[in-house]
Order: sequence, then structure tokens, then C-alpha cells
Amino acid sequence: MLPPMHLPRALLLLAVLACVPFASGAKTLRYASQDDPQTLDPHSANLLATSRLTGNVYEPLVWRDKEWKVIPWLATSWTQPSEKLWRFKLREGVRFHDGSLLTADDVVFSVARALSPTSQLKVSLQGVEKAVKVDARTVDFLMAKPNPVLLSHMTNFRIMSKAWSEKNGAARPQDYTAKEDTYAARHANGTGAFQVKERQTDVKTVLVAHKDWWGHAAGMNEGNLTEIVMRPIKSNATRLAALLSGEVDFVLDPPTQDVARLRADPSVKVVEGGELRVQYIAFDVFRDDLLYGKAGGKNPFKDLRVRQAVAHAIDAEAIRAKVMRGFSRPAGTILTPGVQGYSPDADKPVAYDREKAKRLLAEAGYPDGFEVTLDAGNIQPASDIAQAVAVMLAQVGIRTRPNIIPQSNYFPKIEKYDTSFYVLSWGGGVTADALYTLQALLHTANRKGEGDFNMGRWTNARMDELIQQLQSERDPAKRAAAAREALLIAGRELPLVAIHQPLIPWAMRKNVSAWFSPVNTVYFYRVRVD
Repeated sequence: MLPPMHLPRALLLLAVLACVPFASGAKTLRYASQDDPQTLDPHSANLLATSRLTGNVYEPLVWRDKEWKVIPWLATSWTQPSEKLWRFKLREGVRFHDGSLLTADDVVFSVARALSPTSQLKVSLQGVEKAVKVDARTVDFLMAKPNPVLLSHMTNFRIMSKAWSEKNGAARPQDYTAKEDTYAARHANGTGAFQVKERQTDVKTVLVAHKDWWGHAAGMNEGNLTEIVMRPIKSNATRLAALLSGEVDFVLDPPTQDVARLRADPSVKVVEGGELRVQYIAFDVFRDDLLYGKAGGKNPFKDLRVRQAVAHAIDAEAIRAKVMRGFSRPAGTILTPGVQGYSPDADKPVAYDREKAKRLLAEAGYPDGFEVTLDAGNIQPASDIAQAVAVMLAQVGIRTRPNIIPQSNYFPKIEKYDTSFYVLSWGGGVTADALYTLQALLHTANRKGEGDFNMGRWTNARMDELIQQLQSERDPAKRAAAAREALLIAGRELPLVAIHQPLIPWAMRKNVSAWFSPVNTVYFYRVRVD
């Protein structure tokens, strides 16, 4: 028998692989979606496409079970000695992807980083002033003001390695709005079930299983994946063809018009669920003249009657039937059922009434309408909604030009208030509490974690008061009353117009099993390939 050095290279490789325990059970998921994560920095951009990746690589102190209830994660327990003090006990033996152990120093560092000026995740630490190390496994969160729903917010707060961040010049978050490039935007070192092996922006991202993930020993791993290849495929037709041909195993966002065809294919299955998200359009109500449009030197959106006219001109039912192919629920408010603070009596869509829209425009001084640009990202359904809304508004005299922008440029543009009229969606399911949404979208923008996504710069003193109340109110009935009043104010004043709540289909090969999450994110530790 020849010694190993004389074996053909292919046979030698097989012999080596046979000695690797994990190799024989290797399971790769080839995953595709229309969008590519904008950054790997977990504290930089509060955007869904980014969170879908960072949520599998980095971890929070507390997380959620399948019933979406808060459970221990990197923290095994917590106490609240007073309204302004929370104490967390850290899990033992948690390792980052570089092999270093998680300690209280990492948590203290991550709190300071997430609260820094360039972070868009300050809302995940609402009310927190700072964190203080008690010992290697104990951290105190000192509150500037009480937050009765802090744990819900913290499910979106992810822990980074202090040593790794400082070593790589990433002690502060990437300034995503300024399109800054940093080491942490292109590399990652979390504690999660998967680690980044390869990152090619707009080409692919490869994740591999973290063999030292604490969740293996704790029984958290429900899946069997050893590798995930994430590919952005922007074309609907190409994404669908890749699934049907077996080139990919999972499509996060199949074209809704093709779902019936997918259901009929014996090699594919479709999983559906309601997302805790609302699609909406919003207005610049700050400037005195339209930045992008022509309205006689004025900004029509500052007039409530014009905003009401826009709402009456939009046929949400037609969008549901023709654009979404039935995969939506027309909505009248920015919160969905399932989010604490949702109020059914605030969830009443403005009636579609083209003639009333024309009358309101005439009363506001625009009998012949005006011109405006409607900005939207180039992903579905936002771009299709922008085009549908433009047609509907043109029918009442508002000549609307859809401006479809690559997603990587869209958010930096509107976050600088470089817009007059825009399409966006917001997911309240991250915290499942009204404060998260109201604070981000409807509080006066102050660059301090309040109004961060209020790009129209609407302001209302009573709304701010109600949001401040929600930040500290502990009584559930009073919190519900404050949230209800806030939603009714938004419904009357219309700083934004809710269109619908998406109903989400996921498409996958028959041998793939995945748990559908209410935030439209695949958590790979809960995925199996058989």
C-alpha cells in the first residue's frame, strides 16, 4: 500500500475530509434576496437588510422565543433594584468568533458605542445613561430616566468585542449617513451561531457555523447548517429562476405575482406570515418651498388639506390587489396588531375618494395641482408602490415623478433630509412596543435618538409629550392610552400616510425547513436542510 504522500490529490483530499467530524454532516444553505446588507457594523444602520445579517452574527443580552417573548440570552438573569438601575448577570463561557471570552468590559464598551453620536441604535438602549462593570460577569445599566420596556428594546442591542474593536480602529460606529467606510463595516467578530467567512459587497456573503457557539451546549441550536451563502439577486425573474432550477435553496422575497406558480411546483414550498411592519409615504413638512418639485414657491405639504388629499387619492385596496397580489392588509396607522400599544380605533385607513382629494387641493390653493418628486429605494415592493402612487396622485392633479434610487444610496440621501416626499416601511416587531416606532418616526427630530427616521421633520408638542410619557410610564393601561392618543394625533395630522401591512411569503426547496419570524428575518440557527 502506498504511503499517503503518493495518493492522488483528490483521494488525499477525501481522506483528509473523512477525518473531519463535521465535514460528513456539512449542510449549506444557498440564500437569496433582492437586497444586500449595507454594513456589518451592528450599531451603525438601523435597517432591516443589515439586521438580517448582523442578527445572525452578533447577539443581544436578551432575545425572544418563538412566541416572541423576551428570554435570557447572553445574560442569564437580571434584576431591577430601582427604577434607574438594571443589573445583568452574563453567561459563562461565551466566546467571540476570534476565540476571546465575553466579559463585562465588552458589554460596557458596547453600551457606550451604541449610544455614541454616529449610532442609529440608540433607541435600543432607550433611557440608558451608561453601563458600569460590577465584576467580570456582572454589569449595571444606569438609567438617565426609567424605561419600563427596556428589555424589549434591548433585543436589538448587540454586543461587540472591546479588544477587537479598539485594535481595528472601530471603537465608534461607522457613520452610515455620511457613507463612511470602516473596518467594522466590512468585517465582523460576534458571539453568534455564525461568523463571517467572506464578504463581497453586492456579490455574496458567506457565513460558517461558529463551532464554539455557547448555544450548542445550551440546546439552542435547532438547525443543522454549517454554511450559508447569501447572494443579492435584484432581478425578480432571475431570483425565481435560481430557486426553481435548484441554484439557490431559499428566497426571502419571491415576487408575489409568482407565488401561485411556486406553490404548484413539487420541488418548492412556500411559508407565509404577517410581518409586524407598515409601508407608508411621508412628507417634508419643514421647508417653506419644495426641494424637489414646483408649487409656485411654496411647500404644499405644510398644509394639512394637501396631506389629506394625498391620503384620499391613494387606493390601498388596488395596491393590495394589483401590486401586492393580495399579500398585504390596508392599514390606517403605523403600528400593527401584535405590537403593544396598537389601537384598533386608530387603524382606520383614509377612504379612497378622488373627488374629495380634488376639492381639498382646491381649498388649499392648488386647483391645478403641483409637481413633486417621490423618492423610493429600488427594492420591492417600495419601487412598485412609488409608481402606483404616482399614477393615483396624477389623477387628482399632483404630478408625481417617481425617483427610484439604489438602496445603498437611498437611506444616506433621505437621512440627510434630502427629500420632499418618500416611500418607506417601518418594522415595530423588533421591540414589539409602541415607543420604538413612535419615538423614531413621530418625535421631533433632535439627533439624540429621537425622531431619527422623521425625515419630514414634522413636530407636534403633544406628540412629544406622549412619547416622553411612554418612556417612563409603568402602568399598562396608561401606556395604552398614551399610545392610542399618539396614533390618533398622527391619523389627524398625517405627517405620514400608512398604506399597508405586508403579508410575507418565503419560498424554499422542499428539503429546507425554516421558522417564520414576525420581523421577516431568517434566524439560521433555526433552519434545517435535510
